[in-house]
Amino acid sequence: MTSSLPYTGRYAPSPSGDLHLGNLRTALLAWLLARSVGGSFKMRVEDLDRVRPGAAERQLEDLASLGLDWEGPVLYQSNRIDAYDEALAQLQEAGLVYECFCTRKEIQAASSAPHGAPGAYPGTCRSLAEAERATRRAQRPAALRLRAEVTHWTVTDRFAGDYRGQVDDLVLRRNDGTYAYNLVCVVDDHYQGVTEIVRGDDLLPSSPRQAYLAQLLGLPTPSYAHVPLALNTQGQRLAKRDGAVTLAQLLEAGASRESILGLIAASIPLPALPSGASPDSAGQLLEVFDPALISQEPWVVTDPLGLLAGPGGKNL
Repeated sequence: MTSSLPYTGRYAPSPSGDLHLGNLRTALLAWLLARSVGGSFKMRVEDLDRVRPGAAERQLEDLASLGLDWEGPVLYQSNRIDAYDEALAQLQEAGLVYECFCTRKEIQAASSAPHGAPGAYPGTCRSLAEAERATRRAQRPAALRLRAEVTHWTVTDRFAGDYRGQVDDLVLRRNDGTYAYNLVCVVDDHYQGVTEIVRGDDLLPSSPRQAYLAQLLGLPTPSYAHVPLALNTQGQRLAKRDGAVTLAQLLEAGASRESILGLIAASIPLPALPSGASPDSAGQLLEVFDPALISQEPWVVTDPLGLLAGPGGKNL
């Protein structure tokens, strides 16, 4: 089922560190796609894992300082455990959950075997006898996996079109008790009324798994818009090791918020503002935003300091 609700978008950072230029670009695109059609925009902090103290607050401050706004309070996943418990119980009652005792090394070895699908869980623990499960339970805690009844599922993406991808017995809850991303994002996107998920295109292969899981839970399937990542000059995902790439670092080095917004806008690429001035907030970019302009090529970030405000650089 596909949602017929008014457009609602979202951005959902993980508070493992400060947002870099690529993260800010994805957030801006998600916000522009929502606001350009008069839709609402929600914010979620995915804080079940890899939380760095103060990171969530800095991320939200950075987004707001660029002019992004959102409806309602920020949703923190750490406050939503009861909702994930309910979703898991629903799947368990349907006989769609089983215990898995495999280590990561064992899974990698099995999926790399000639008969295994690359990256897919091979179903090692799917049909264990109760006696064997009891033996393994005494050795290590179990993760909980979905007993998938399909091998592939198709989703609709604004840019990729109909995308058919692999579905395997994905983890629902890890063996340390932490709920897995594939489950919680499905539950929370429904709770927040999200109708289109905008995020980096590295996550496109996980969308069929999530859409299938939504269908099992009786939830409407959102549409997707996966946008290209920001890369460094070596073709790797942009990261803090690449120098001054966060908002705070760039501001400290002398760049202005206007020049940072201008750099991100040029990467989309958006045309110049009618006034010819650099944008001073995300709201100004709505004047020139057109989804058809979004490039489907990765953004290779070359010396952002030089482009923004460095000696002899070009202040966009």
